Amino acid sequence: MESPFLLGFWFFVLASRPLAVVTIFNFQKYRHIESPGWKLGWTWAKKEVIWSMLGGQATEQGDCSRFKGNIPHCCKKNPTIVDLLPGTPYNQQIANCCKGGVISSWVQDPANAASSFQLSVGQAGTSNKTVRLPKNFTLLGPGPGYTCGPAKIVKPSKFTTPDKRRVTQALMTWNVTCSYSQFLAQKTPTCCVSLSAFYNDTIVGCPTCSCGCKNITQPGTCVDPDSPHIASVVSNSDKNNLAPLVQCTSHMCPVRIHWHVKLNYKEYWRVKIAITNFNYRMNYTQWNLVAQHPNFDNLTQIFSFNYEPLTPYGSINDTAMLWGVKFYNDLLMQAGPYGNVQSELLFKKDKTTFTFDKGWAFPRRIYFNGENCVMPPPDSYPYLPNYGVRLPISMLHLIVTIMASSVVLLSYLW
Repeated sequence: MESPFLLGFWFFVLASRPLAVVTIFNFQKYRHIESPGWKLGWTWAKKEVIWSMLGGQATEQGDCSRFKGNIPHCCKKNPTIVDLLPGTPYNQQIANCCKGGVISSWVQDPANAASSFQLSVGQAGTSNKTVRLPKNFTLLGPGPGYTCGPAKIVKPSKFTTPDKRRVTQALMTWNVTCSYSQFLAQKTPTCCVSLSAFYNDTIVGCPTCSCGCKNITQPGTCVDPDSPHIASVVSNSDKNNLAPLVQCTSHMCPVRIHWHVKLNYKEYWRVKIAITNFNYRMNYTQWNLVAQHPNFDNLTQIFSFNYEPLTPYGSINDTAMLWGVKFYNDLLMQAGPYGNVQSELLFKKDKTTFTFDKGWAFPRRIYFNGENCVMPPPDSYPYLPNYGVRLPISMLHLIVTIMASSVVLLSYLW
């Protein structure tokens, strides 16, 4: 169920003055860029500098000693750009800027699936023959995982004036496409899945060390929820550190998804999904969950979550994207008593495929915020009670009872 993770970059060099507008579009269906946001970098082809910016800023100014008087905003050969924060003065903004680098996924919130900034470029040339394309594009979102291709020149973009009576055209436009790899991002997973069912008392937990147990015995690796000093430990942790500060568990994952087969009706069956945050450093804003199960084509009702079917295989509707209701449960709080969200799903039975046998009622795959979660091994799934084993015992009991009755009867007749 791998979907392409693509981000497009549109560079517009306007002929009226040496300006470039950069727009990052997130075309990924269920992967968004979380706080502290994206970082975009490249290498200039010549000796270009950034004189000024709107909607973004370079993280370093670099060596501008060759300039006298007016000093450029950034003189680095390989600048790194970040988004401005919410609340930025209006005279420093442009459309789609100033969200702290947070970009929503395309399915979840298409209106906020883009981010833009504008820069005034010096020493870049003013014609399509003198302008040279930057190279070596990099994207952090916010950590590693994205690989960007080279810039490709495309048809110049056109812009309509506010009164819609005139159309202007960019001098040049080029695109850069970046793809995501979970393996490049980190070698250890970030979430796991546990399972249970009404027909079995066994709760199958996340596999041990699902998200890695390196140095688990060293102080500071994880947080004991029963520690009397937990508040001070969490408050003193490095907020700029992207590494999770997780609760001490057997799986050591920042997030756990629990799938519980709750009820069985004549024509329907019900599932409860609970998402628990074990990460003390992260509030998951606009979280989302993607689950794969063959009965999603007969999903009848979902409670307190939003739902969108995904069809990566064309007409096969076995994949669903779930996310929280805005202002109700779209924020998964940090680890603690409020660090969980839950919902229930009601499925209509398909008599040709429905069964509780052999783990059919459990999901095939689950993703949280685009990350593939670790599933328990199939042979550990909660199983239906095996009534076939009870039959020989009952027959043996019956045979012994008949033999005992015969002995009593013979003794009585004797």
